[in-house]
Amino acid sequence: MLLLIAALLAAAALSPWAVLRGGRRTFLALALVPLAGTGWLAAIGPDVVDGATRVEVHPWVDSIGMELAFAMGTLQWVMALVVLGIGALVLAYCAWYFDDDEPGVPRFAGVLVAFIGAMLGLVLADDLLLLYVFWELTTVFSFLLIGHDSARRSSRRAAIQALVVTTLGGLVMLVGAIMLGHQAGTFRISEILADPPAGTAVTVAVLLLLIGAISKSALVPFHFWLPAAMAAPTPVSAYLHAASMVKAGVYLVALLAPAFAGVPGWRAVLLTLGVATMLLGGIRALRQNDLKLLLAYGTVSQLGFLVLVLGTGTRAAMLAGLALLLAHALFKATLFLTVGIIDHSTGTRDLRRLSGLAGKMPALAVAAGLAAASMAGVPPLLGYVAKESVLVALLDVAEKGDGTGLGHLAGWLVLAGVVLGSVLTAAYSARFVWGAFGRRSVAEPVEVHRPSAGFVAAPVALGALSLVLGFLGHPLSTALAGQADAFPPGVHEAELTLWHGVGLPLLLTAFSLGVGALLFLAREPVARFQARFVHDWSMERAYHAGMRLLDRSAVELTGVVQRGSAAAYLGIILVVVIVVPGSAMVRGLGDLRVRVWDTPVQAVIGVVIVCAAVMTARSRRRIRAVLLVGVTGYGTALLFVVHGAPDLALTQALVETLTVVVFVLALRRLPEYFTDRPLSRQRYVRAAIGLGVGVVTAGFLLVAVSARTADPVSLGLPQQAVDFGGGKNIVNVILVDTRAWDTLGEIAVLITAATGVASLIFINTRGAEIRRVHEIPYPTTVPKVPTAPGRRAWLPGSRTLPPDKRSIIFEVMTRLVFHTLVVISIYLLLAGHNAPGGGFAAGMTTGLALVVRYLAGGRYELNEAAPVDAGRLIGSGLAIAALAAVIPMAFGGEVLQSAVFDVPLGPLGTLHLVTSVGFDIGVYLVVVGLVLDLLRALGSHIDRDIQRALREAEEARA
Repeated sequence: MLLLIAALLAAAALSPWAVLRGGRRTFLALALVPLAGTGWLAAIGPDVVDGATRVEVHPWVDSIGMELAFAMGTLQWVMALVVLGIGALVLAYCAWYFDDDEPGVPRFAGVLVAFIGAMLGLVLADDLLLLYVFWELTTVFSFLLIGHDSARRSSRRAAIQALVVTTLGGLVMLVGAIMLGHQAGTFRISEILADPPAGTAVTVAVLLLLIGAISKSALVPFHFWLPAAMAAPTPVSAYLHAASMVKAGVYLVALLAPAFAGVPGWRAVLLTLGVATMLLGGIRALRQNDLKLLLAYGTVSQLGFLVLVLGTGTRAAMLAGLALLLAHALFKATLFLTVGIIDHSTGTRDLRRLSGLAGKMPALAVAAGLAAASMAGVPPLLGYVAKESVLVALLDVAEKGDGTGLGHLAGWLVLAGVVLGSVLTAAYSARFVWGAFGRRSVAEPVEVHRPSAGFVAAPVALGALSLVLGFLGHPLSTALAGQADAFPPGVHEAELTLWHGVGLPLLLTAFSLGVGALLFLAREPVARFQARFVHDWSMERAYHAGMRLLDRSAVELTGVVQRGSAAAYLGIILVVVIVVPGSAMVRGLGDLRVRVWDTPVQAVIGVVIVCAAVMTARSRRRIRAVLLVGVTGYGTALLFVVHGAPDLALTQALVETLTVVVFVLALRRLPEYFTDRPLSRQRYVRAAIGLGVGVVTAGFLLVAVSARTADPVSLGLPQQAVDFGGGKNIVNVILVDTRAWDTLGEIAVLITAATGVASLIFINTRGAEIRRVHEIPYPTTVPKVPTAPGRRAWLPGSRTLPPDKRSIIFEVMTRLVFHTLVVISIYLLLAGHNAPGGGFAAGMTTGLALVVRYLAGGRYELNEAAPVDAGRLIGSGLAIAALAAVIPMAFGGEVLQSAVFDVPLGPLGTLHLVTSVGFDIGVYLVVVGLVLDLLRALGSHIDRDIQRALREAEEARA
């Protein structure tokens, strides 16, 4: 089963390319895949009929116990035959329906084949969560198919409407599936049905599942999306909206009925909505002049009928319902395909413009006539056999209850509703045949192009099946008995047959056909009568009004909260943090266990941090505020030192230093003071919010620490770091071994940040701005000092600076510390597994060395120190990290697995090397590239802009 689904999805992936290469005739080749699946289903049919259930289980998401579980019993077998058999015919039909130059056909082919695979997965899934996955896949694919012609507004609106309605129902169904799975202790459908749970929660879960079913199968009040979806190409209507997707809800009802038909509310919901939908769809169908819309509303009516029958919850009703499901798939697919041929051959679907098509398309007229007769319940077609059995089953319910618990009045009302719906079905079936093929005078006759034999083959085959299966009642009864046997024996032995004897069911059938014929003959008075009751109330109008209200509310809400003020956005976020998680935090304050300090040094450092934070908030100078914020960072680093975490302290100090530098570089283009405006209420509001966030954050930390009841896992980390990671630096071992996947994700975030910087700052490519000193003319304002022969100038970039911008002391210090910092960074990189350091700390150290070179010699000196594109460094770092992660697999290991080597270095000792240093090298390069990006963006570019502004000012004065 999984192989068949995978084959369909693989064919879907190849379909666009195949159709582009081979044209529309490629649909015939694509049809072979579901056709082969149909053959396989036919081959295993005898086993299924004998009661065997085929089961396949493949591991998938072990963490949540989710498996690719599939099961095929009688119900699944019938639905799979419909999905694959009619799917193959519809694909073959597409070879004549589309033109070679029609846009979007390759994509259409791929989506339609993918939909067939998703629908097959839906009916075979034996896991509630897996069923939901395929359920939503059919929703997405149907959205793409309905909106095939994206240039038409009606197609786009219909696709979005179908997506919104069915997705909403699917989400409700998901809640019900999760509730039911938790109550049953398993999500396996076969196990739930074998031992169904009970209780109020189960009742709620089942009703939620029914909401998903009735939304997918277009029952009232969700019926309006299906007629609107007729904007899709006719093959889509024939398959999705007649034979396949709308059957998903019907299938779910039939699947759950044996176990949950007795749940409170089940029959009340399904029988009431089924009757209402059957009548509403039938009445609307009588008013349509578009053949496709007539069938669409007829489909809505028939879906209500199907859900009503399968939801009744008796053995006879289930058997009749499955026969009706099969009959409906055959006759409705035939009729939709017929409409497609008529539309393709005449250019219209308006029955007021069609006349005499029976003489020009005799085979198609016969096939459509058989299908319409089956839909109306005319003997000896399959539709009649199914509908007669439905009447027998409902009569048993009305007369004797048949174990349903329905009162006699309710039973008779349901039966009366079905008979009235059957009258309407007979009337609009006759209206369809008369409108499509009848001969009458029309104002503007249309030109008719005779369809080819291949084009007509699919509806003819389906129409013939409706006739042939009508005579196979007994074999059908045997084939479908497996699902019906899940119910206890009823009043009579359930059987599909052409002759149930003379009785009330036969009289009701004759009544519905006779009154339906009279209703058709009196179509003009009936139309005038219906016109008198035309009103603007409809669920479709309610949907559009709701969507307009939603859009308007979104605009108004956006206008209130999205005002273009970063301060307002941040304030809203922080207020939510204070109110929502803060209110939950208050309840945990009663169990606080507070220790003021471990050593008085912590208190001293804490006081310094608090004072710096307060002074930062009160500072009006930007540069002073940045430096004071740096004090809080360095204070945090000291706290790490006091707690015995030198690695964290080193990283914190490096990050804080670089942050201060970056801030200072950026502040050069900002005013010296924050604001000269007087204090306002907003300042006090912001101060209150900041104080609240501080208090709440402190509360979070206290509650989290006080909530610990077990020994922390960190107690065993020192020994585990040595045993499994080969290093004594616990932090580094965690970063590059234990949670290396997280670290890989974090450096990806750093790369995203670097990309953002490049997108905001660099107009040209990064590398285009790397100019070396020897590539630029010597500044005329600087006296040229010749270099001695054979001697290379160090800090050559400083030559480009005016004398008033140079610092001899700083240049000398740079000569002393630059190489030292680089050597230290390499040491941190290699020794980080056993001592403080690692790729991140090493990269930050190298970055600070570059900062020193830049500050000493300017932007050209930065290019002399690192004449490389920062983007290449970043990309190389990510590639090296990923390569270091997968290399162990080449030696039979696992992803990110490490090996330990001790390399003797003679008098320097022994280098304890772990292969994860390759991962650290990748991190190192990413960090260096990011620092280089920031320096060029906030340093070199701003320097260039300042110099350009000064030059333009001098030229203006001159």
